[in-house]
Amino acid sequence: MSAARTEIRGQYSRSLGEQVGLFLRGDWWRIVLLGLFLVGGIAPLVMAFLISLKTIPQFARQPFALTFPLHWENYGFAFEIVLEFIKNSMIVSGVTVLGVLLLASLSAYAFGILEFPGRQVLFYLVLSLMMVPSAMTLIPSFVLVKDLGLMNTYWAMILPWIASGQVFAMFILRTFFESLPKELFDAARIDGASEWQGYWRIALPLSKSMLGVAAILNILGTWNNLIWPYLTIQKQALLPLTPGLWAYQTEYFTRYGLTMAGLLIGSIPLVLLFIFTSRWFVAGLTSGAIKV
Repeated sequence: MSAARTEIRGQYSRSLGEQVGLFLRGDWWRIVLLGLFLVGGIAPLVMAFLISLKTIPQFARQPFALTFPLHWENYGFAFEIVLEFIKNSMIVSGVTVLGVLLLASLSAYAFGILEFPGRQVLFYLVLSLMMVPSAMTLIPSFVLVKDLGLMNTYWAMILPWIASGQVFAMFILRTFFESLPKELFDAARIDGASEWQGYWRIALPLSKSMLGVAAILNILGTWNNLIWPYLTIQKQALLPLTPGLWAYQTEYFTRYGLTMAGLLIGSIPLVLLFIFTSRWFVAGLTSGAIKV
């Protein structure tokens, strides 16, 4: 028994020594770099959590330190405030992502699968819209929404976000559709399938992971948008989460604890979304990087 135990200890010490050797030889800088990225990503969340437990005087004295007593009631007050804003964000982001995926997948199918004159030129013209800064289109979009009578409605946010979000989604979906074997669609056409059937029954089922990537990125962009809803929505009952919490600030003071608690509560749907769709997200990024 003692000999076996000695042998096991020797194997463990050798494996530990090999790991330390690998760390010192070349992998240490990767681990340090990943650790820095991890700290940089978690630190703002930790600070937001600490601030969410403070009153205004506590934040004024020690903004980033743990102070007592802890005011957990901030989360109760914040939940009552953000519940309506979260509902608005879910409606606007949900309708927007459906419109983006529908239009982007149709465009991507046309550019990636169909053959027609001027396809590449037209694709690059559409793709060039990604190079236009969003600040340049802010005033024209505002004037257009106002002239259409969409101010203070959900459509004032949904339609511009669909128009701006489908270009990037079309780009990544078109790249994926081009990598699909053309024989699949040729065989479907020989069997009498229409282009709509090829799109609905072949292209879309095979691109679920890429659709998930486009959906998650689009939801993140619309959920966290502050400027556009703040410009087009004056009715507080229609505001989404981020501008809704911003509207609770006054000229004289800001309840930072309540604001941070509301932001943390509002981030829970996004966290749950990523937890349940992370498999599709990772698979979509991988499949988009590999040509079939």
